[in-house]
Amino acid sequence: MAKTKPGKKDLDSYTIKGTNKVVRPGDCVLMKPSDTDKPPYVARVEKIEADHRNNAKVRVRWYYRPEESIGGRRQFHGAKELFLSDHFDVQSAHTIEGKCIVHTFKNYTKLENVEAEDYFCRFEYKAATGSFTPDRVAVYCKCEMPYNPDDLMVQCEGCKDWFHPSCMGMAIEEAKKLDQFMCSDCSSDEDTKRPMNSFTVSPSTEDKVEPKRRKR
Repeated sequence: MAKTKPGKKDLDSYTIKGTNKVVRPGDCVLMKPSDTDKPPYVARVEKIEADHRNNAKVRVRWYYRPEESIGGRRQFHGAKELFLSDHFDVQSAHTIEGKCIVHTFKNYTKLENVEAEDYFCRFEYKAATGSFTPDRVAVYCKCEMPYNPDDLMVQCEGCKDWFHPSCMGMAIEEAKKLDQFMCSDCSSDEDTKRPMNSFTVSPSTEDKVEPKRRKR
C-alpha cells in the first residue's frame, strides 16, 4: 500500500461495518443520509484511504436522483434512474450502508427482474448549472416523450415506433395480449415516415433553482 500524504495511506478495500460485503474503488454504494426519512444516497467510490488513526475515508462521486436535480423529476424519469454528477466528496467509510449496482440504460432494460440494489444511469449531470450530457434524447409515441423503462410500450409493425397503450386508447392488459400492433397512422395507410424527433433534457432557465448540497 503506497503512502499518499503523511499520515495517510491508500486502502485496496473496505469491509462494510457489520457485514461481510467488501467495497473497492469503482464500486457503487449506498450511503447513510443525515435525514433518516430520506432514502440512502448513491455514490461511486473513487478512492479509499485511512488516516494515522486508521479511520477509513472514501472519496466518492455522487449520483443524484431526479428530484435532487435542478428541474426535479420529470415524466420520463424511471423510478430507479440516477444521474452521475460532477459533485465529489470525502466521507467517513462508516456512512456506507451497503452496495448497489448502477447499470447502463441498455443493460437495465434487459434485466428480467429489477432488485432493490439495481439502478440505472443514462445522463451525466453538472450540479451547478443543471445541464445534462447528452442534452437531447430520442422521443417516442404520440406524446413525444423519452423512453421510461418503467412504462409498458408496444411497437408498431409498420413504422417501428414505440407507443404507450394509454396514448393509443388501450388498457395495459389489452396491450399485453396483442400479437402485433399497428398505430393509427399506419393502420389508416398513411405510411409517411416521421423524422426522428428529440427532447431537450436540461430544464429551461425559468425552472432553475439553487442546487441542493449535501452536508454531513
